[in-house]
Amino acid sequence: MAKNICSMRQLILRLFVIILCGVSWAGAKTDKPNIVFILVDDLGYADVGFNGSVYYETPNIDKLAGEGLVFEYAYMYPTCSPSRAALATGKQSFRTGVYTVPVLERGSDQENIFSRWTVGTEHTMYSEPLAEAGYQAIHLGKWHLVGPYPEKEMQYSWPIKKKLRQPATSDFSWVPYHKQHCKQYYPEGRGYLKNIGGTYRGDPALEVGGYQSKTGGYFAPFNNPFLPEKNPEDKWLTDYLTTKAIKFMEANKESPFFINLHYYTVHRPLRARSDTLRKKYMDKPSDPKLGQGCGERKPRYAEYASMIESLDDNIGRIVKFLEQNNLRKNTLIIFTSDNGHNEKCSINHQMRGSKGHIYEGGIRVPAFVNWPGKVKSRRTETPIMAVDFFPTFMDLAGIDYQGVMDGQSFACLFDGTEDKALRERPIYWHLASQWKHGTCSVIRQHHMKLIQLLTDGRLELYDLKKDPKESHNLINELPETGQQLCRKLMEWRKENDVSLPPNSSLPY
Repeated sequence: MAKNICSMRQLILRLFVIILCGVSWAGAKTDKPNIVFILVDDLGYADVGFNGSVYYETPNIDKLAGEGLVFEYAYMYPTCSPSRAALATGKQSFRTGVYTVPVLERGSDQENIFSRWTVGTEHTMYSEPLAEAGYQAIHLGKWHLVGPYPEKEMQYSWPIKKKLRQPATSDFSWVPYHKQHCKQYYPEGRGYLKNIGGTYRGDPALEVGGYQSKTGGYFAPFNNPFLPEKNPEDKWLTDYLTTKAIKFMEANKESPFFINLHYYTVHRPLRARSDTLRKKYMDKPSDPKLGQGCGERKPRYAEYASMIESLDDNIGRIVKFLEQNNLRKNTLIIFTSDNGHNEKCSINHQMRGSKGHIYEGGIRVPAFVNWPGKVKSRRTETPIMAVDFFPTFMDLAGIDYQGVMDGQSFACLFDGTEDKALRERPIYWHLASQWKHGTCSVIRQHHMKLIQLLTDGRLELYDLKKDPKESHNLINELPETGQQLCRKLMEWRKENDVSLPPNSSLPY
């Protein structure tokens, strides 16, 4: 009898603890905002109205930006793979080994440290601590954080001698192995409840013909083995991903949710959303200031513009859903792009370079945060970098994350104040493999930007405030500034044991 009474007391005590924890969790849950993280692929800084475009139309996006915090200097890497790895892990590219999209690399193993494709499981992604903190999370769209042959990548002795390859667009031989053995590299192995459309591919053209195919992956059938429906209601990929995001929010609106909505649009291949929209932009006057809609490329710009308008329509759908379900006040929307515009799709006469370049046109992107009543509307010149998103998410969720992070939270800017230390800190890039230019490291501080080529140490120095087009190298006119920044850059590489390509003449 005494034993039964003791067991009963233990049971009652356990139930009391469970109830108490449940009450505590219910209270904590209300303090966690819902987060919708919208990442557009290859959307340039000036491809949106709130950054000056008059040819492309983005009224829903502009409204959110106008009511939120716009970052004048938001930076990514020049290509999507390192940007997405930095976003997901909060770490610089030298830590993950993801320097660019492997198939883009040019040159030998002496000129490059060839890039990884797969982000190893030793690198925590922001979705994992968010899931542990109670967030219901879904990934939709482009993933690009796993390679087509991850098991081989893990077996290689790095650095490797040849760049990594990928199968032909219509080759699906990798699918069974990925679904059976590679879950740890996919969203479901990283804290997400679902993966809608994320593969190793950097574009949606998974069909015979690839970019030259009729649908380009943007019209159904999508031929994506990670899209659950063979005959979806939405025949346009951007619509489809948005609908899935809305359904997930509807199913999880009683819990804090995290929507990792990483659209494939506006990445090539270009496909007009409709003939009506194509004609609209073909008939619309061009913008000679930025160059958008001008010249012989106008048919291409018109297709691109229709994809941007479709993106804007779908973001409007998300906002409408949140408002109709009384979720808007506790939902933070973050919007940005993974690199600068693709020169084959868009143009910006106000900046130098495009996707693939370390100049502003390749790394500076549109970005804003919108959270009604919590984020004061304004534009800030405090620069932010891809690695800053992870710590910001941890800050918002109240998570005391102790892992390695190279960035800093920018949530301190939400209330309208400026953080001097955040504004004045140096920002770094390290590109150990080459595509559109040679390998280099970069530091940006106080509107001054220094580029150091890793082969021979040559320097380029630009004043981004006075010379946003980076047209005038100041290294001979401001030698002290150049040397000061160069010392900081080299000290950063030395302190972090940043690897240099074999042909580099630099000591570290």
